[in-house]
Amino acid sequence: MKQELLNRFLRYVQIDTQSDENSKTYPSTSKQFDLANLLVKELREIGMEDVEVDKHGYVIATLQSNVDKEIPVIGFLAHMDTAPDMSGTKVRPQVFENYTGEDIIINKELSISLTVKEFHELNNYIGQTIITASGKTLLGADDKAGIAEIITAMEYLVKNPEIKHGTIKLAFTPDEEIGKGVDHFNVKKFGADYAYTVDGGPVGELEYENFNAAGISIKIQGRNIHPGYAKGRMINAILVASELNDMLPIEQRPELTENREGFFHIIRFIGTVETAEIHYLIRDHDIVKFEQKKNLIKDVISLTNKKYNQEVAKYQLEDQYFNMREKIEPVFHIVEKAKQAMIDVGITPDIKPIRGGTDGARLSYMGLPCPNIFTGGHNYHGKHEFIPLESMEKAVQVILRIIDISVKK
Repeated sequence: MKQELLNRFLRYVQIDTQSDENSKTYPSTSKQFDLANLLVKELREIGMEDVEVDKHGYVIATLQSNVDKEIPVIGFLAHMDTAPDMSGTKVRPQVFENYTGEDIIINKELSISLTVKEFHELNNYIGQTIITASGKTLLGADDKAGIAEIITAMEYLVKNPEIKHGTIKLAFTPDEEIGKGVDHFNVKKFGADYAYTVDGGPVGELEYENFNAAGISIKIQGRNIHPGYAKGRMINAILVASELNDMLPIEQRPELTENREGFFHIIRFIGTVETAEIHYLIRDHDIVKFEQKKNLIKDVISLTNKKYNQEVAKYQLEDQYFNMREKIEPVFHIVEKAKQAMIDVGITPDIKPIRGGTDGARLSYMGLPCPNIFTGGHNYHGKHEFIPLESMEKAVQVILRIIDISVKK
């Protein structure tokens, strides 16, 4: 199983599936079909049924029950796309076997390394096999590790029919990284009673609550006057945008927050004297604080307009997803099953809120309760991304154990 898991993962990460937040199509990039079509072929080859990829890029498959009693249908999901943050083109994975505890040189020419001083978690993986990219791209363990782990678990069940299991549904989705992963997902057709996204980080992560999330774009209309004659006339849109940003609380920036603390995250600032645009992510686990943050930024915009005695700033605010905890708590047994599965395979569960979101957050509000379990990866979305193979093995074991527990209870 270990070698096939590695081969599968290495095969997947070399397929470019980067999503595009500026695209108007779905999926946002046609190249995501390159992986989708490969997955369809492989799922059929290992013996899965009802395998298909639809026009939206969703890959669906079923492993039929081999027990004569009625038990809940379980789903497992992972996403195919990689983040727009860094290139996913020509990913060249590197495999470092029997890690010795030293710094790992990812790219000598570019002076890129995983140093123990900066990435102290490396100490947990001495003697293991660590996989990185080449220093020029991300690796794509988020979430191709999840895909590889789910399919490897299914292959194991197909090859060992004496292992009892209920019906299992799989789904691999596009565009999760740009917040659109389940825009066209048909929960009723999928047919699971509950599911798990395999999209977390290091071993042991188990998450059933996430940020409430919104995005806001603010357009500033300035007035460009020749600077020699600008007194009392010019409105510099760059300065207006800067003033607006400075009115937001400094302590509520991502780099100064942790755990359940929310934030305003400025992600784009484009400006000239005449016009400027600012884009923010607004995040908080607490729905009351989330609403307060949205109201605060609207108040800041209003104050800016009052200062200039005209509507220099206009905004568009959209809710993106909500904390899935509200939908998970009524069926908390699905979290307990995942927790017990981890304990049974020798893992200490690390239950904590996601400082982000997953497809599972939106699916939970669409009627499919869907907590999140680990893949084993670290430093997602960047050139320092890595994943230990042994952590991926543990994820496979947890998936299999969840299925086993579900049959026996």
